[in-house]
Amino acid sequence: MEYSNNSSGINYLVQGDGIPVLLIHGMAASLQDWASLSPSLALAGFRAYRLDLPGHGQSEKPDDPSQYHIEAFSSRLSGWIDSLQLPEPPLLVGHSLGSYLSLYYAMCHPENVRGMVLINPLYSPEQLAPILRVIRRRPALGVKAMRAVPEWLINLFLGWDPSSAANFSPEIRQQIANDYKRASPHFLYITRDFPDLSGSLGVINIPVLVIWGEHDLTLNPDSFQHLVQCLPNATGHAIPGSGHQPHIGNPNLVNRLTVEFARSVSTKPLLDNAQLPSP
Repeated sequence: MEYSNNSSGINYLVQGDGIPVLLIHGMAASLQDWASLSPSLALAGFRAYRLDLPGHGQSEKPDDPSQYHIEAFSSRLSGWIDSLQLPEPPLLVGHSLGSYLSLYYAMCHPENVRGMVLINPLYSPEQLAPILRVIRRRPALGVKAMRAVPEWLINLFLGWDPSSAANFSPEIRQQIANDYKRASPHFLYITRDFPDLSGSLGVINIPVLVIWGEHDLTLNPDSFQHLVQCLPNATGHAIPGSGHQPHIGNPNLVNRLTVEFARSVSTKPLLDNAQLPSP
């Protein structure tokens, strides 16, 4: 059974019963990214919450670039989690920007997180591909370009992928293209001035599973193994042939890995994690 809700401008869906799992998508995406993982978690006995981040999907889209900085996003996400009044600490599952927000939240609220699954995670500006580095310096130009590009062109671009394992069906390409166009173009301001978390990763003691596609063209694939090495209690799983979105391009494998990890951490006692000031 799945139902929808809207809390303070945040649109989200809930499915299943059990230990809570929060699914946090990346930039220019939506809760539709988790259309395969959410029911898999529900069938495995978890309660999956998938949200549209501010400016995305059916959530509130403020027309103010200052609301698209990482501090504002983190504050809205934290407020949304508080509003859920969860009976126990959740497992966080994040993709790209969603992974950054998960790491940030775990640093600021270590007692409130059971574990994390990070998929092609963003954690440092050094990971960004060259085109994103340009947008990081001049986000206003990127906003103009996003407003001008037609949805059909985004769809056409998504039809090309260097890895056969990550080829998307026409329906999935259409959904991704639609998510790009209905997101506020101000989301590009997220790339500007976001803190590098590299120096603070060692304080995160909870269990973490890092999953990544080896052919990521958005973030440097070599950075994901480095993240695994920096986190005290992390394991990694590389997916050959997949790109930046293995949870969409290779959902069966990602779903299995996530459910297995969720089951493993649900049977362990919660770990103490020292409080850390905001990064």
